[in-house]
Amino acid sequence: MTDPDTVATYQSVADEYRERHADRSAVADLVDRFLDAVEPPEGRATARVADVGCGPGWESATFAERGHDAVGVDLTPAFLRTARERAGGAAFARMDMRRLGLAAAAFDGLWACASFLHVPRGDAPGTLAEFRRVLRPDGVLCLSVKRGEGTVEGDTYDGDARRFTLYPPDELRAMVENAGFAVEWLGDGSWVQVVARA
Repeated sequence: MTDPDTVATYQSVADEYRERHADRSAVADLVDRFLDAVEPPEGRATARVADVGCGPGWESATFAERGHDAVGVDLTPAFLRTARERAGGAAFARMDMRRLGLAAAAFDGLWACASFLHVPRGDAPGTLAEFRRVLRPDGVLCLSVKRGEGTVEGDTYDGDARRFTLYPPDELRAMVENAGFAVEWLGDGSWVQVVARA
């Protein structure tokens, strides 16, 4: 998430959001697909995984529990507080995914589930280039965005001011490939999911 109105909405509904989406079974297969593709480089026992737009830290906790060195980033302070409590084995920082304060080629995997869709379309190519920058060669990117055209505003909560950028599968694939990734798998349903390699 990047715009102040989206962050403000998440900040005000953080507890309700956490309760509403606590069942992570909908992304369990994608988590497995991602982690099956992520491997530490030779000489290192664990993989380094960035959870970009980590929200309350659900997947950061999963990555840490499965033995990975996880770093979660988000712009919503309430989410980061919860994430730190939930995933004691992971590190967390407040930052904008468009300008990650992470070292180049430092991560073996980057997970951006239901977060990249808050980046305005005009900023999307640069954000993907930033994802590419922090991944080592052969690192794995996983994106999950809502399928569709154009942009929509949120309507789930009172005063919902979130903004969502929607993508048809072909546009997302092309954008990821133009950023220097090789798409290895694309899931096309109500959510478009991409697993790609740097």
